[in-house]
Amino acid sequence: MIDENAIPETLCARDQWICWEQAERNGEPTKIPIDPQTGRFASTTNDQTWCTLETALGYLDSNQAVVDGLGFVFTSDDPVVGVDLDDCRDPETGRPTERAKRIINRLDSYTESSPSGTGYHILVTGELPDGRNRCGHVEMYDHARYFTVTGDHVSGMPTRVESRQAELTEVHETYVRETDDDRHETLSPESDSNPPLSDDELLEKARNASNGDKFERLWNGTTTGYASQSEADMALCCLLAFWTGGHAVQMDRLFRRSKLDRPKWYHVHYADGSTYGEKTITRAIEHTSEFYEPSETRSNETQTQEFESPTDREHAYLKEKLSLLRKQTSTLETQLAEKTARIEQLERRLKTYEGSVVREEKRERSSETQLQSIVRWIRGIRNG
Repeated sequence: MIDENAIPETLCARDQWICWEQAERNGEPTKIPIDPQTGRFASTTNDQTWCTLETALGYLDSNQAVVDGLGFVFTSDDPVVGVDLDDCRDPETGRPTERAKRIINRLDSYTESSPSGTGYHILVTGELPDGRNRCGHVEMYDHARYFTVTGDHVSGMPTRVESRQAELTEVHETYVRETDDDRHETLSPESDSNPPLSDDELLEKARNASNGDKFERLWNGTTTGYASQSEADMALCCLLAFWTGGHAVQMDRLFRRSKLDRPKWYHVHYADGSTYGEKTITRAIEHTSEFYEPSETRSNETQTQEFESPTDREHAYLKEKLSLLRKQTSTLETQLAEKTARIEQLERRLKTYEGSVVREEKRERSSETQLQSIVRWIRGIRNG
């Protein structure tokens, strides 16, 4: 049972609460966000699927066989930043690693143990510095993500979410910010030319394209619909390959900004010394047959002299149809993944219900047996 009084007022006052349920995906544990108002999937970018703490607690209390805990969603409208420290605490002794101890003491704000007991969540108010938001076992989030909330406050730490801008910047620079040593010189573009778009221009175009929904989901770290996170990594890299014109350095830079970025990206996985990220980018470029090329601006005079041929119209029609089919396929994939997860949730509920029915039947049989014994006893008295 979560102690509501242990949760800081800064979080209690905001209607940014969800629940979550533990599940397994591709052999790895994952926490699926649940909307306490409907029991369906919640989204960290849709405030219609969030609610008050009171509503979330009520749903958790009455559905403990289905959901496993509470979650707080970070948004760009609030000043809350979450620092996640993984695999840094002995669940039996409660002792943190030296690195975790330094970070916790430096931030000196509300800190609680994670659901697994092997990590910590630290909450502060401030502004997350630019650059990547995770490295190794240290992650930082300020929007489009949620933290599990246990209320398992770490003794000796503040019970409030404190303002810690300078400390947050220092911890980010020390443990998370990318340095020149992190980069590998083996990644280089196909030529010395600059990429066709700046990073911000590329992101805007990719999000507004016909498959923009797919790009946005992958960019925000959603792997729903993919057999593994590695497949999701490749899918995002293929999209980046198209928009960057196969510019490997820009692809690497952008991927590190995405929510799919993880420590594995930087690890050497191949005999030639290539990292997982470098090899993924190389393969994505090899598998991309068409690259984005900015169209040259034509003069009005030229435009008035050109007419669409039947072939041009047919090409435009087929291109638009293909774009529509891709978008519909992406939507169906998402819906299928959601329905699969929903079926799993209902199956768990059914097992719980069947178990309660069996227990009730046992109780009824026991009561009936007792009643029969009483009847026989009364008849014995009468006949005696």
